Amino acid sequence: MISKTKQIIFYTLFSLTCWLNVSAEVKSAELTSASFVGAKQCQSCHQKEYSAWQGSHHDMAMKHADPESVLGDFDNIEIKDKNGTNRFFRKSAQYWVNIKGPDGQFHDYQIKYTFGYEPLQQYMVEFDDGRVQLIPFAWDSRSKGDGGQRWFNLYPQFTEKHQEFFWTNTGQNWNYMCADCHSTNVNKNFDVEKNQYKTTFSEINVACEACHGAASDHIDWTKNPSSNAKDFLSKGFNRDISKSVKHWVTDKSRANPTTLTPETINHSQQVLVCAQCHSRHVQISNVDHVAKNKFGERYMLSLITSSLYYPDGQIYDEDFVYGSFLQSKMNKNGVVCSNCHDPHSTKLILPEEVVCLQCHQGDYYANKSHHQHEENSAGAQCVNCHMPETTYMQVDNRRDHGWHIPRPDFAKQFNSPDTCLSCHKDKDSDWSDAKLKAWFPNSTIREDDHFAPAFATASFNFPGAAAQLSKIAQTKSYPAIIRASALERMANIPDTNTLIAISRAVKSKESLIRLGAVNGSVQLPAKERWRVIAPLLSDEVLTVRAEAAMALIPLWQSLTEQQKLALQPAINDYIEIQNFNNDRGFSHTNKGNIYAHQGNYQAAEKAYQQSFIIEPYFANAYINLAELYRLQNKPNKVVDTLLTGFDKIPDNGELAYALGLAYIRSKQTSQAAESFAKATSFAPQNASYFYIYGLSLESIDKLKAYKALFSAYGISRSPQHLYALCDMQLRHQSPQAKQCLHKLSAVAPPEAILQLKKQYNFN
Repeated sequence: MISKTKQIIFYTLFSLTCWLNVSAEVKSAELTSASFVGAKQCQSCHQKEYSAWQGSHHDMAMKHADPESVLGDFDNIEIKDKNGTNRFFRKSAQYWVNIKGPDGQFHDYQIKYTFGYEPLQQYMVEFDDGRVQLIPFAWDSRSKGDGGQRWFNLYPQFTEKHQEFFWTNTGQNWNYMCADCHSTNVNKNFDVEKNQYKTTFSEINVACEACHGAASDHIDWTKNPSSNAKDFLSKGFNRDISKSVKHWVTDKSRANPTTLTPETINHSQQVLVCAQCHSRHVQISNVDHVAKNKFGERYMLSLITSSLYYPDGQIYDEDFVYGSFLQSKMNKNGVVCSNCHDPHSTKLILPEEVVCLQCHQGDYYANKSHHQHEENSAGAQCVNCHMPETTYMQVDNRRDHGWHIPRPDFAKQFNSPDTCLSCHKDKDSDWSDAKLKAWFPNSTIREDDHFAPAFATASFNFPGAAAQLSKIAQTKSYPAIIRASALERMANIPDTNTLIAISRAVKSKESLIRLGAVNGSVQLPAKERWRVIAPLLSDEVLTVRAEAAMALIPLWQSLTEQQKLALQPAINDYIEIQNFNNDRGFSHTNKGNIYAHQGNYQAAEKAYQQSFIIEPYFANAYINLAELYRLQNKPNKVVDTLLTGFDKIPDNGELAYALGLAYIRSKQTSQAAESFAKATSFAPQNASYFYIYGLSLESIDKLKAYKALFSAYGISRSPQHLYALCDMQLRHQSPQAKQCLHKLSAVAPPEAILQLKKQYNFN
């Protein structure tokens, strides 16, 4: 059975590719007391910075489609794919595309905006309801020699209208997903009643005030700079985006120092400003998080999860830098973005091969005794070993900003990237592991308490994972994001160790650690959960108190009136976040979850149905509404709701799985097994689906049941799944039981094996 808590409390704030929030033109409501004046106002006094900015990634982040901005070939070019023939053409000065629409037919759409420019450029269509959508085809702007100067389909797998990333759906919606980071001073302005946008921005691209903040007070300051002593240093701005370290010095306390250290660190707000776009997050408000010095007032940062990162912290999915950077020693020691990158041109301030040598002394690090490669070769460059590239969007290479030490041993254990193999493609990790051992025989790096083994074992719920995670969460030498991620991973393995770690983490000065504690608490016993998490309902950071409300709302029916009163303000904060994102189905589903826990089933039903209107292809709205009907003992409505959802999204594993559970409850075994079979085909890496499918097959086809349970174990490597297989085979006196027990004995405690044998009198 699916946990009721998991069904009713659905954390859907994480289905993203890009992130955040537009439609047309000029001014939006002011976010601060100062007002936005535009980049042109900056040009006369800051000509050098303005010139560097022109043509940069920030300048080209978004433009009106015109001959100066459009790089793609619109000279009646035809591109064929499995949908048919797509055509790119011009009508006078306008750019158009003929492409498949949501009705399955091909239509002409005008390209209104360009998006980025290097190494690819995307294009956007604006609809009458204010939605701006990215078409699936992009222009490869690299040179022909590098394989560029061509059209290509970014998302050839998303060709059906029910898929989230079909080009007219939410996954490719600029208003929510992208605008906040590609334009300046964005206000989404979504009208939920009319289901349309009137999004505004001050400037179409990432201009001066996107980083410096509204500049009207600065303009006033320039007219009489000595009139206000308080503004002498800030010059009318409320942000400090200077470097955190003014002087780097040699650490004379070390015998042979090889790296400069900061004389002092005075943390500026620079990284906080850059992180508003260069991070994987969900926007939750329009509050100025920089002025408040709290990232969590405006954004919810994604932690080091298995869907975004490898167990050793290397990037897997797009993290946009910040999540990696927070893991690094650079961040700890006061390095900020502008130590390496010019913030106006966005280019490196020095050639790639020497930028690291600003602090890391060249006579040691730029030496063959360290990098073990020929001088001036690719292997001699710091970035190729410590900042490996991952290719996203087919042609966009992005470097990992965690500056990890190469660990081929981790690659062998956890299937994380082996940096050495980026160049040595004909080798394997055994080879690179042996090389490193030979090169650095006295290295103690393998003796360090790295978090990777704990994160890997926690993903499979292996015994002992809770104790390892607890140790990481309570060890201050680990970066805050790692400690927070360890806490979050405790959600599925609550025990005494995790309870102690979470109890201590809620008192941390780091809001990220407090957030991790909340996320890790959701399966704690009710009494302990309230005791530990309730103090965070009045936390100073919005994300923390809102998530605390979500962790505690399942307890609503058992709370005292006083406890409910204490919980309600944080619930209101959480609902405000959903209202901010009411252009997405998840926000209405999340509100429905709140109302369901409070016993207001009518309001919950209305919220789920509103989710269908806003986002018809959001599966969890159907699943949660079905669960609501189950709670009200309306089995027919449960099945009807799930079938409706399945009709809308016919290849969704979650819906198929939920439908199978509904059939199980109504004792329709064959229909249940059929639905579970679909779930495993739609989500072939989901061990839980195979596990339940195997159990459902026991009375229908034992051999298929064994196969499904073994598949579950093959995916999860969880002893519980193998135990279930052995139990079933023993129960039916299968000749395969002995072999199963042999496998189980290698991963399960001896007493578990003895218990099974005793139960079935097996010798």
